[in-house]
This record gives sequence, structure tokens and C-alpha cells, in this order.
Amino acid sequence: MSPELISILVLVVVFVIATTRSVNMGALAFAAAFAVGELVADLDADGIFAGFPGDLFVVLVGVTYLFAIARANGTTDWLVHASIRLVRGRVALIPWVMFAITGALTAIGAVSPAAVAIVAPIALSFAARYGISPLLMGAMVVHGAQGGGFSPISIYGTIVNGIVEREHLPGNEVFLFLASLIVNLVIAGVMFVLFGGLKLWAQGAVPLDEAAGAGGAPDKRDTPDDGTGAAPSSGAVTSSGTGPATAVATRTEAPDTTRLTPARIATLTALVALVVAVLAFDLDAGLTSITLAVILSAAWPEDSRKAVGQIAWSTVLLICGVLTYVGVLEEIGTIKWAGEGVGGIGVPLLAAVLLCYIGAIVSAFASSVGIMGALIPLAVPFLAQGEIGAVGMVAALAVSATVVDVSPFSTNGALVLAAAPDVDRERFFRQLMIYGGIVVAVVPAVVWLVLVVPGFG
Repeated sequence: MSPELISILVLVVVFVIATTRSVNMGALAFAAAFAVGELVADLDADGIFAGFPGDLFVVLVGVTYLFAIARANGTTDWLVHASIRLVRGRVALIPWVMFAITGALTAIGAVSPAAVAIVAPIALSFAARYGISPLLMGAMVVHGAQGGGFSPISIYGTIVNGIVEREHLPGNEVFLFLASLIVNLVIAGVMFVLFGGLKLWAQGAVPLDEAAGAGGAPDKRDTPDDGTGAAPSSGAVTSSGTGPATAVATRTEAPDTTRLTPARIATLTALVALVVAVLAFDLDAGLTSITLAVILSAAWPEDSRKAVGQIAWSTVLLICGVLTYVGVLEEIGTIKWAGEGVGGIGVPLLAAVLLCYIGAIVSAFASSVGIMGALIPLAVPFLAQGEIGAVGMVAALAVSATVVDVSPFSTNGALVLAAAPDVDRERFFRQLMIYGGIVVAVVPAVVWLVLVVPGFG
């Protein structure tokens, strides 16, 4: 058996074990990189670590550290309630507010599961209180997070654009961002119409004082006993599969989330400074965010004491592990071998749609980040032939691998399921599973038709 085939089979085993045994895919990938690198490719430790993404490590640690501080001092809660006040409490606009908030959070650097973990408990509490479909509200939160997830300064956008640059592919950061935003916006619009969004206009507006109180420490009607003994919005949210598990900060008090404190003003200033530093001055997002987080920690140590522990370490481990293994694949020559095999199908457009479906199916049960980190490099030799536009293909792969995160087996879907009060969880699980299946079946073909067939890039 050739080394290339062995390394591909090992990658498949990593995905299977990670999906079925709930083991972090990054840890498995590190072990696989060691085994394949030493036993198959005869690489030493330096050769294996050559693929370690040090720049992405700093980005992930920095931005999740900063957002952990924002959660701890109530800045994110203030943003949610300020947005509710902007629409004057209109019930029909609340799902769109949640879409916009999660999109804004991921666009400026929050990890997608972190944004969902911040907004989902509040959004689903609103849904239970005002008769909004939990499936609609959950979908709006997840698709909002993915809609903003590929901005040039976001985690997903940085990862994909970094891979594109490293593989010397043509890239377009704005096209990637807009492709994801538009696809998720269209899906959210369809969900809004199909699941009662138009009927919400008849409910009028929520009193602003009541809306302000809905997102703090929930009252009893917001946190019923669902059989687990824990209120979804006040405890740790667990995740199925291998995606990064993100915890919702435990609230023992009900702080005033409508007032701007000095710490919140400073945090908002830091978030704006991050955007300006990266976009206007081209500073490194990771180093900038970790610097801002350290400044906030020094000024308000009581708010950020636990922030380091809330850094998305599982996400860091996952991404660094998978990309390190991809580096081993490149050293072996597996990337070129597999890409030539896909291109050898003889019908480039067929190969392209197959890659999109592979990304969607695997991502629905495992890690979106992991599958993007593996699929895009695998497609490099195929794209190098020039018959398929690289910009459109990369965007199609990225959207296919992330839009399916509404699946209850993915981290975001699991967060939504866990955060929903006053629902039959088995029924809600089935709804999410069916909806996720429809997205997997339909979206890859649509994005292939819209982004790949015209030949963008």
C-alpha cells in the first residue's frame, strides 16, 4: 500500500473516531501526524512540526481571550439588549437582530460556537416567551454566525485565506465573505417565511423594560426543568461530536445589562480598535487582540480572572492538530496525489460538486474547521489545472462545510438544542436533524451551481 493511500486512510480513521467517540479531532490529528510522519514518511520531529500553524494559534488564543473578557464583564449582553432597543422591541425583528448580532460577533473575531453560545440562550428565551419557533430562532442564530464567519478578520476567514495564500491559490477575501453572507442570509429569509416569521408582525412590540430583563439572569419561566436539572442559559453547554465545546458563562447574579460601565466602554473601544488595527493598519489580528485582552485584564482583573480558562482551547487544539497533519500530508506528497486523483475523474465540474458534498456531509457530523483545513489543500492540484475557478471553488467548499452547522451533531446545533427552554427536546432534536439533512442535500449543489459553474477566479 502506497504512503499516500495510508495517510488518506489514517485521515478517514481520524474523522470516524472523532465523530463516534467524541475525541478531539486535533488531538487525534497530532497522534496521526506523529505515527504517519515517523513510520510512513520517515520524518523527524522538526519535519512534523513544520506544518504547525503558529500564526493561527495566536489568532485563536487572542480573539477568544478578548471575547471571554467581553462575556465576563457583560459587554456582549449589553450589545444584545442595545440591539433589541434599536428595533423598539418589535417581535418580528428579534430573529433578525439575533442573526445580525451573531454575524457581527463572528465577523469581528469571535469563534462561531462562542458567538452562538453567547446569543443562543438569550435568543431561545425570547422564542419561548413570545411564541417564536425555536427552530426558526436557532437557525437564525447559527446562520447569522456563519454569515459573518468569513470576514477578513474572522477566525474562519483567516484560516481559509491563510490556506489559500499558503497554497499559492488565487484568492478574494471580499468574495469569500460575501458568498457566505448572502447564502446564509437567503437561507435565513426562507426559514423566516416558512416558520411563522410573517405572523410575528401581528404581535406588535415587546415593552422595552421587559425586553431588557429577558436576557439577564432568566426567571423561572425562562429556565424550566428539562429533565437534566440544569438551566440551559445558566450552566455549561455541552457539545456532541468533535467540535469545540464552548461554555456559557454561569450567572449567579442578575447584573444590569442596560448600563454602560467603564469596563464595558473600554471593551467596546477595544473591539473597535481591533477592527481598525486589522483593516486600516494591517496589524496581525492575533497579536493585536491578545494585547488588547491583556490591557483589559490588567485594568479590571476581577472581570477577567477566569478569561484565560475560557479561551477556546479545544478549538485551538483542533485546528492546530488538523493543519499539522495536513503539513505531513504535503511532505509525503499526498496532497498532489489526491488532487490528481480527483482531477482524473475527467469531468472537472463533477469532481467539484463531489468535493462540496464531501465537505458538507463530514462537517455535519464533525468539525467544519477541520474539514476546511483538509479539503482545500486536497483540492490544490485539481484547481491548479485551471479548468475550475479557484476563487469560486474555495468559496463553495467553505460555504458547504459551514452552512451545515445547524445539524444537532455539530457544535453550533448542539448549543442551540441545549439552550432551548420549554421545548420537547427529542422533537426539537429531530427537527434540527431533518433541517440539517435538507441543508446537506440542497446547499452544496446550489453553491456549486452559483459559485463554481460560472468559473469565478
